[in-house]
Formats: sequence, structure tokens, C-alpha cells
Amino acid sequence: MSHPARSILYRNGVVHSAADPFAEAILVDDGVVAWIGADDTAAGLAARADRVIDLDGALVTPGFVDAHAHVLETGLSTDSVDLTPAGGVHSLADALAALHQGARKLAAADPSGEQVLLAFGWDEQAWPERRAFTRAELDAACDGRPVYAARVDVHSAVISTALADRAGIERDPAWTGTGLSGSGWSDAPVDTGLVTADLHHAVRDVAHALSPERRTRLYRETLAAWAARGIVSVHEMSGEHLDTRAGLAELHALSTTSVTADALAEPGALGLPHLAAYRGELCATADDARALLTELPFLTGIGGDLNVDGSIGSRTAAMRSPYSDLPSDPSSGSFAGALTNPDGSPWTGNLYLTADQIANHLVAVQTARGTTGVQAAFHVIGDRAMDETVLGLQIAAQLSGESTLRAGHHRIEHALFVDAVTLAALLVHGIGLSVQPAFESSFGGAKGVYASRLGAMRAGSIMPFADLAQAGVPLAFGSDTPVTPADPWQGVRAATSHEDPDQRISAGAAFRAHTRGGWRLAGLDHTGAGQLRVGAPAHLAVWRAEHLGVQAAPGRLSSWSEEARAGTPLLPDLSPDAVEPECLHTLRDGAVLHDTF
Repeated sequence: MSHPARSILYRNGVVHSAADPFAEAILVDDGVVAWIGADDTAAGLAARADRVIDLDGALVTPGFVDAHAHVLETGLSTDSVDLTPAGGVHSLADALAALHQGARKLAAADPSGEQVLLAFGWDEQAWPERRAFTRAELDAACDGRPVYAARVDVHSAVISTALADRAGIERDPAWTGTGLSGSGWSDAPVDTGLVTADLHHAVRDVAHALSPERRTRLYRETLAAWAARGIVSVHEMSGEHLDTRAGLAELHALSTTSVTADALAEPGALGLPHLAAYRGELCATADDARALLTELPFLTGIGGDLNVDGSIGSRTAAMRSPYSDLPSDPSSGSFAGALTNPDGSPWTGNLYLTADQIANHLVAVQTARGTTGVQAAFHVIGDRAMDETVLGLQIAAQLSGESTLRAGHHRIEHALFVDAVTLAALLVHGIGLSVQPAFESSFGGAKGVYASRLGAMRAGSIMPFADLAQAGVPLAFGSDTPVTPADPWQGVRAATSHEDPDQRISAGAAFRAHTRGGWRLAGLDHTGAGQLRVGAPAHLAVWRAEHLGVQAAPGRLSSWSEEARAGTPLLPDLSPDAVEPECLHTLRDGAVLHDTF
């Protein structure tokens, strides 16, 4: 097409709409849903539409929202040596072979050895050796090139000697181990090459120094790839060690301008997903927040990847009790990591923010926000970190008033541990949660990293989907890509098949959390986004699915029925052996983002 279609009629399909659960067609006009109904009525509307799409039985649904994502990190991961099982890496030997091959390939393009070799996705818990490669092994495999190899959770990495030298950390006490107290570490980072916390941030900044051209390419390619998965909106979690302020501004501009009439008038032009932008910078005062909003006035929130703690896989999540896999004799095995807290007690992880800092940030954002609706948001993984966050919320309520705190509609990212006391606090303070169901399916279970690090009992209480949904906590689903892929159906399936049957939710509830829930958490639910009804913004995706149905036993059993039930819109069959739905077409505000028709 030489110009964008102002109106599109989709007919001869199945429309997922609570407004008309038996609809077979939908008309979009000027970016808004103008009509939904039966296919025989659609025949009379075809003449007024600029484009008519024969769905041939395909399913039309609200488009997905990924409520926690990292665009640049994901783009870099696709440009990196793939150390995941999907990349064929199932052992330490596989990883070293892949790194060697990646280094040889880069050497052909960069014989000077200046460019950093990036690698992503290793998980030693999935390997028979049960350990990561060391700095010495990395140096040998990659012929001395600067190498940054991020763990799957992106909260730690193994780096080469050349990269440590380039980052200027060779004399840093955190690298040499001289600054570690108690029995400290099993081995100093200089021996293992394993970096976490501030040391990791410093090295990542050096490894991720990019040309403007490469940065822009990665932004565009990543957003386009997500659009091809039916994603119409992304909550971008930018942060000081993830991307720059200027990068976030460019990313927002790319998303915004991609769906303008001028941009779409170009032959073959496709739009990009909507961006809800969050910037993870700690604010001590309202002036700090105002300064950030002056530079980035489009922000939805100040926070997101504002880390209260780290991750369980890297043993940097702040836990109430020590990690379960600490060795009694560090010299007897291949353990790499912290063994003790500064006071000599067994290691319980990193607490990066105190309750006072959390409270001050909340008050600063609330004071600066005025009528802009900007939220505060915090990354919280461990139960000790959640305790500190709840205390911070209580202090903020005392400082600014409970009604003011609730009006902020603030949010917590991840929230793996929510016990009864925490749940009550979330409800009292009006906190929403952005959670990643694929964490449970990827890292949970009896053999997963959560059970390995924490023991089966603690790991079994992670991510209580049903408790949260039944209590009425606002929920939105995301991926935290690249930690888990931007694959929304995987997230829906994971929430319906929790390891604990009592914590499973229905496919319908999970789907709403991955669609309307994302718009709600970003403060945009009032627009009608996330629903297919007349007058709502036309954010939709079209799917080819082998079977459609409704969940036969919502919330507890993963069984499905093809029998349509009155008032229940159909979804693809997400049984474990079902074929994955294929995205055929994605639309944002009437602008086509992905198209196979």
C-alpha cells in the first residue's frame, strides 16, 4: 500500500470480545474499534473499508502488553553468543566451544581485538558440571579478547582479563577480594571472573559502549520482533546501567513517530509497539524527580529497575534466611560466590536500598508528579527485600498520608514472595504488581534454580498467582526479556500451570493480566485499551491457532474444552502438547505493526 488504511474490516473469523463473545468480524476506523458483530452483517460494511482482511477462521484478540522489558538488553542478547539451551548449550564444554567459535568469528571482522565479545544466557544449574566457566577458561577459549558473558538473569557475569583491564578494575578491592569481610568469598572475583553488584555494573557499562547507529538498529529490530509476537505495548525498564537517558528518549521517539501518518505513508512501512517508559534512578528529593521529568517529560514512572535487591540465580536477592546451597567446606567443590555477610553470618544476598531510601523516593515522586500521574516502581525479588519495601511504604504513608500514597498507584516488579502480611500491605497501600510467570516455569520446580538456591520449601511459595488474583491486587504480566523470552503465550500458559495447583489461575485471567492488566498498571485503563469493544483503541493481534476453546476447570486444572460457553470469549488451546499460536497480524491504534496477509 502507498498510504496507510484508515479503516480495516476483519471478517470470517473469531473475535475475542467480552462485549460480543460470538463475534466473527470487527471494523477498525481511524484507530478505534467502530463495530463488532456477525459476519453476515460485515458483508454490508465491506464497501466502506479501505481494506478487508479475510481471517479464514483466525482469532482476533486484544494485543499483548509486556509489562516489564529491556529493549536494548534484548537487542544485545540477540547480537551475542547464545549460551542458552536454545542455542545448543547444555554443558560447560558446550559453552566454551560456543565462546571459542564466537571469538573466531569476531576476530575475522575485528582482527585488532578491540571489540568486546558479548555472550548471554549461561545457567550453570542446567549443566552437569554445575559450575560456570572461569576467567582463565574464558581467556583461553577466546584468545585473550575482551569478553562479557552475562548469566541468564543478567545480574552477574563472567568477564575476561582483557575486559577487567579495560574497565580499570584490576586494583578494585571488590575484584581482588581484599575489600571482602568475614570469610568473604569462596574465591575472589579476580580468580573466578564472576562479577556482581556494583562491580558488574561498572564492567557492563564498558562492555555495552555502542555506536549510535548500532543502538538505533537494535531498538528497531527488537521492537519489530516483539510486534511479530502480537505485542502492541511495552513497559520499558530503563536504568543507569542498562541504557542512557538519551537512549530512552530516542526509543520513545521511535515508538511515537513510527505510527504517524507520514511514517506509515512510506511503501512497506510498519509501525512499532507503544512504549510506557520507566527510568530507574533513585530520587532523594522532589527536585531530583522534577529534574528527571524535565529531561524526560514522557516518563510513565520513575523506577522499575530501581533495585531493592538482585536475583536468586546470582545469589544477590535479599533473603530472610541464608542461601541453601552454600558449601560447608568451600575448598571441596566448585562453588563461586559470596559465603558470608559482612558480619560473618551465612550469606543472605544484597540489599541495595533501605526503607528510608524507598520512602524518600516515593515521597519525592509523589511531590513532583503533580497531575502527571508518574508512578514510583521498585525491583523486588527476595522476601527480605519485600520486607524492606513494605516498611518503606509504611514510612511514606506516614510522611505524605495514606490517601496520597494510594493515589500514586505505585508498583512493584517481580514480587516473587508475597505472604499474608505482605499481601495485606499491598492492598492497603494500593500497590500493583508486574510479575513474570515464565520465571516460575523456567526457574521453578523441584529441579529448578530456585529450589537449588533456596530449598524446596521456600521455592514452593514463589509467585502465588491465585492468592494475588483472588485478593484483587492489580496484576500485569511481562517477561523481563531477555531473562525470559518476550513470548506472551508462554506467560499465560505458565500462570495456568503453576507447580502448586492451588496457585494456578484460569487462562482467561492470565490473558487479561497480559493485555488489559498492562494498560491498567500504566494508568491507561480508562482509554479502553486492552479490550475489543466499540470506542476502544484498536490494539489487536490476529492468530492462527489449531484449536480454540475455554478452560474447563479455571484456576486449578489445565484441561480444555472446545465447547463454547455463553459469555466466555475463546482462546487458543494452551495444553502442554498444543501447537503454539502463530501471530499473523498486529495493529496498534489502527497502525499495522506486523502483517502476513
